Amino acid sequence: MDLVIRDARVVDGTGTPAYRADVTVDHGRIAGIHPEHATGPRPSARRTLDADGLALSPGFVDMHAHSDLALLRDPDHSAKAAQGVTLEVLGQDGLSYAPVDDRTLAEVRRAISGWNGGAPEDAGIDFDWRTVGQYLDRLDLNFGGQGIAVNAAYLVPQGTVRMYAMGWADRPATDAELARMKELVAQGMADGAVGMSSGLTYAPGMYADTAELTELCRVVAEHGGYYCPHQRSYGAGALDAYAEMVRLTREAGCALHLAHATMNFGVNKGRAPELLALLDDALDSGADISLDTYPYTPGCTTLVAMLPSWASEGGPGAVLARLAEDATAERIRHHLEVLGSDGCHRVPIEWDTIEISGVGDPALAGHVGRTVAESARLRGEAPWATARRLLIDDQLGSTILQHVGHEENVRQIMRHRVHTGGSDGILQGDKPHPRAYGTFPHYLGRYVRELGILSLEECVAHLTSRPARRLRLTDRGYVREGYRADLVLFDPATVAAGATFEEPRARPVGIPHVLIDGRFVIEDGRRTQVLAGRSVRGTGRR
Repeated sequence: MDLVIRDARVVDGTGTPAYRADVTVDHGRIAGIHPEHATGPRPSARRTLDADGLALSPGFVDMHAHSDLALLRDPDHSAKAAQGVTLEVLGQDGLSYAPVDDRTLAEVRRAISGWNGGAPEDAGIDFDWRTVGQYLDRLDLNFGGQGIAVNAAYLVPQGTVRMYAMGWADRPATDAELARMKELVAQGMADGAVGMSSGLTYAPGMYADTAELTELCRVVAEHGGYYCPHQRSYGAGALDAYAEMVRLTREAGCALHLAHATMNFGVNKGRAPELLALLDDALDSGADISLDTYPYTPGCTTLVAMLPSWASEGGPGAVLARLAEDATAERIRHHLEVLGSDGCHRVPIEWDTIEISGVGDPALAGHVGRTVAESARLRGEAPWATARRLLIDDQLGSTILQHVGHEENVRQIMRHRVHTGGSDGILQGDKPHPRAYGTFPHYLGRYVRELGILSLEECVAHLTSRPARRLRLTDRGYVREGYRADLVLFDPATVAAGATFEEPRARPVGIPHVLIDGRFVIEDGRRTQVLAGRSVRGTGRR
């Protein structure tokens, strides 16, 4: 026996009351669970870990991660490992790095450099893959064959697929283009993707109509996967956008997982019950739906994402050309400030809610930590003039925090019966959103211990077994004999997110130990050199 964890408070992922037990681990699996007062001798092992006062739970699953390149670049990856995350789901929001050809790879690297780095001029990663299978293989063989910091699953990114098949055209797909997209999705699923994502406020995925998305979801369903959309709006018309996702997945016979499911902007204050009623009606009539949220009110994305969809047609080069032309730039401003662009969820932009969180060009760092409105006042100009110049000078690489959420909506949605946790963590930028470094301990510290929104047992189930069921994992998500020893030991009395908006990369507290496959990746609160993470692949079966 490799390890016995002695006197732990086992929170096993089922949602039932915790209990005290010794848990043994051998060859990467949970070998036995020995509750307090069990008859017979206590188990022994080569190593004993005293867990008195600590909760032992399954490893946390981040259902919405943007670590697609971070896992390849950073062997430490304490941003997630220190939170107790043992599995991340990548390929989110319809944009990632497989499947691609050379043209598509160059374009997507530029388009989401604000999320992940990796711009075409960045030589820090060898992009030696093109297919989903090759990307997953690269994860497994990274760092000289050692693997990666935590486990990773992957969603086929619908926007990248559309870019591959038909570029950045804002029009319906032809029959041939749709057929090509279906081929790419099918191959990605066969390669091991667990589903498909969309970013329907991001070009070019947002150019797809409902019929196109439905056809792609049919392919996902044939392979046993799920659809994970960032829907068309979280602002004006948000409920209609949610309803579209429910309808099209039901028509396609595809499971639905709603990404960062929230109701933002002033138009949606206090309207979470309407969303939950819509979902309950669908669930009660047989729909297969789940969702994730992060426990914060601001969002985080790129500044260029705010622009109207027509301004992004043709890709990053075309966007920069439009911004440089005064008449077109004025038309963009009118859509942003007066009409409400589809990139900004059809709500007229309020520049005092848009905080610059990161820039690609260090010379522009003076903007970081200020709203666009603040930067504009310092420069004695209109906010759009500041935003326009920043977009051009930073080659569209600036990231933002968008302060448009509502705490009452966050709390109500996290209570829902199909809720899971997802950080939506963008690790880039000088002042990233603290959700990237604090989502999971923030749930446990703020919303369990301090506010009592969820019980400890409920919250752990939200973060472990529920996502494992959505991912169709048969040996993760519970503390059960025979399951993989992906485990977290934390102190319920002290666990908390160290990350704040002022110090967004501060480490969490109260999480001394994290194991993946029975190997310590966090030990006594410090990151070990262990690289126990591997790709977690879907079956791909029809």
